[in-house]
Amino acid sequence: MRPMPRILLVDDEPAIAATVLYALRAEGFEAEHCLTGGEALREAQRRAYDLAVLDVGLPDIGGFALCRELRRERDLPVIFLTAHDAEADRILGLEIGADDYVTKPFSPRELVARVRVVLRRGRASATAPAAAETAFRHDPEGKRIRYRGQALDLTRYEYGLLAALLQRPGAVLSRAQLMDRVWGDALDSGDRTVDTHIKTLRAKLREVDGESDPIRTHRGLGYSLDVG
Repeated sequence: MRPMPRILLVDDEPAIAATVLYALRAEGFEAEHCLTGGEALREAQRRAYDLAVLDVGLPDIGGFALCRELRRERDLPVIFLTAHDAEADRILGLEIGADDYVTKPFSPRELVARVRVVLRRGRASATAPAAAETAFRHDPEGKRIRYRGQALDLTRYEYGLLAALLQRPGAVLSRAQLMDRVWGDALDSGDRTVDTHIKTLRAKLREVDGESDPIRTHRGLGYSLDVG
């Protein structure tokens, strides 16, 4: 029997943490709570976790900085919690590779559902063909992507677009989803912006391998990435 995933919750509000812990444990997850970022780093050194739920506004280490520290050792899925719906926080969270983003107040049951979705997504990526490991290499901290062993010279938005597709290999992402993840700070951009950058991105991938076209167009739906 596969052991239940272990969740690390980092939130400095004990009342909120208590309801989240109860909901996670009621669904069979192993879950531990830390009040501060420093405590979370020590806990992560002691035990391995399958996913972290991080409050953005921690008293010592900010949630984004904590995410970077936790991911130095391994690619840990992260869901951010925030007490306000600040667009800047949401954009920054997505840019550093957040798997999901939940605004307080929220339903603990909804958060548990989102945890399940992120974990399922991670398992699907882990069972992808071995070729996926060699076709693309993504360095989120350095914001660099290699394709078939060659570093890609990407603009800011080309990088964001390819990183968003790499985050969910094989999944169809709509233009609206890609706009939100990549162009959230460019309010005057439209859907055609996505199409234009897909075209330039395809051209750069063909420069590396002219025989393949890993970006697939799904008419009326959006785009997906074939990492095999």
